[in-house]
Amino acid sequence: MALPTISGGAFTRALAAAAPPEGTGRRWVFVPYDQLTDAVGPLSMKAPGELGIVLIECPGRAARRPYHQQKLALILANMRHFAIEQAGRGVAVRHLVSNTNYADALAAQAAELGQLVMMEAAERELRRELQPLVDGGQIKLVRHAGWISSPQQFVRFAGSDPPWRMDSFYRGMRKETGILMEGKKFEGGKLSFDAENRHPWKPGDPEPPTPPQFRSNAIKDEVCELVRTRYGHHPGKLDPASLPCTAADAERLWAWARNECLPTFGPYEDAMSRQSRGMFHTRIAALLNILRLIPERVVIEASTLRAPIASREGFIRQILGWREFVHHVHAATDGLRKLPKETPAQRPKASDAGYERWAGRPWAAGEKADPGARPDTLGAARGLPPAYWGTPSGLACLDGVVEDVWAEGWSHHIPRLMVLANLATLLDTDPRELTDWFWAAYVDAFDWVVEPNVLAMGTFSAGNLMTTKPYVSGAAYIARMSDSCKSCAFDPRKTCPITSLYWNFLDRHERVLADGGRMAMPIASLRKRDPKKRVHDGRVFEFVSRELTAGKRVSPTTLQAEFRDPES
Repeated sequence: MALPTISGGAFTRALAAAAPPEGTGRRWVFVPYDQLTDAVGPLSMKAPGELGIVLIECPGRAARRPYHQQKLALILANMRHFAIEQAGRGVAVRHLVSNTNYADALAAQAAELGQLVMMEAAERELRRELQPLVDGGQIKLVRHAGWISSPQQFVRFAGSDPPWRMDSFYRGMRKETGILMEGKKFEGGKLSFDAENRHPWKPGDPEPPTPPQFRSNAIKDEVCELVRTRYGHHPGKLDPASLPCTAADAERLWAWARNECLPTFGPYEDAMSRQSRGMFHTRIAALLNILRLIPERVVIEASTLRAPIASREGFIRQILGWREFVHHVHAATDGLRKLPKETPAQRPKASDAGYERWAGRPWAAGEKADPGARPDTLGAARGLPPAYWGTPSGLACLDGVVEDVWAEGWSHHIPRLMVLANLATLLDTDPRELTDWFWAAYVDAFDWVVEPNVLAMGTFSAGNLMTTKPYVSGAAYIARMSDSCKSCAFDPRKTCPITSLYWNFLDRHERVLADGGRMAMPIASLRKRDPKKRVHDGRVFEFVSRELTAGKRVSPTTLQAEFRDPES
């Protein structure tokens, strides 16, 4: 079956000008959208003249979820530039469009070219789709060379069965790789500097770096126009200037991260500010996750920087520790579908991430999306508020982070965890809806990273599978670590409903949370709380949850009209 190529335009002309003749005797490699590298894997193991690659754009896959326009542009622009780069090396390139799916397209290519080689897919969705071709011999899988660690190392350091803990895994990886080690001792005298890296940031002290802008070119312009026309109904702002799409762009972003971010990263890695979306975070996750930057190389180079140990260790822990860890957890649990028997779960159901509740119309999907895992330790099932799509909530912290996400498809890990996931968890939001929202909204979100991060860490819906407690807080944490409260109608010490939401979360889930040792102090404080305040907390939860789920805005006035605060 012949598949259409991309006809006409700058990309077609550039590829035709650069592409070598296919000839005969080449070994053909299928390169998925998230394996855009020749530094590791099959493309690093043979001379370019002995290789051919198959790249496939699949519009149905792109339309499967309401993906951020910036995310679609990132993938398409990098795929097309990667095709040109490989052709320039002498690799034969077939860049095709499949109007059905990847499996049909690859079956046709294998019938013509013979067995294709492929690094094992990182995403479960793609592995499942292509498994029949692997079973039938049309695709030969080789090890995914983008991971730093192996499944055997995960079992050795974290254990064969849950619960799994990142610290144990990270400790083993540090010792085995020698990263940030001085002989048998950890550089700086300890495994983690997390406790030191929790400083709030004061404006200008120091000044956060400005992210680089990336030059336009004809191929990038063409991709952006395609996204505007074909995917213009998708949410999010498309910003070509902040879109890295070439190998040179990736190198430039990493150089900026090394020189401008990492020296000051550590102490302020948990800080949030409306004056700087990224603070001192490197913004390289999306490029790591499509292998435009190789994680092992990034870790090694970061380890040798002339930067404080707290900054180097904090950054390396996110990659060598957390990134590798969540990948292994996702693989070992088949995408959080195979969990301990004591972990409650609901039957999977299709989720549009709350899109219809916000837009007032169903999402017109392309390919049908897998409903995904739905662990249910806390029984959370309320709809994701339209505030996550941009409807004002009246909570400045939430509205500010959401504005940032739809502006660029990114925020650093603390707004994700302690604003977006925290508030959704306090509201008993369906964790599957929240997971699918993160998947659609963030440029760096793929199933192997977003599902453990949200279902396990962000919402505690997977229980103690890989975390020891829910990551929830009241208004005090947000006020301490950000400046959002300064522009909010609510006073974090007196009127902010987030504090009542926090106490009522503990109240509603006391029985489950009391089993965890790390929640002993909050639960003890809850039990000392004035009974009248606990009743008030419950009323605040019901009111705020109802208003936000309905797409309404809360304010001190609406709260005061509903009931008076017992402390007032």
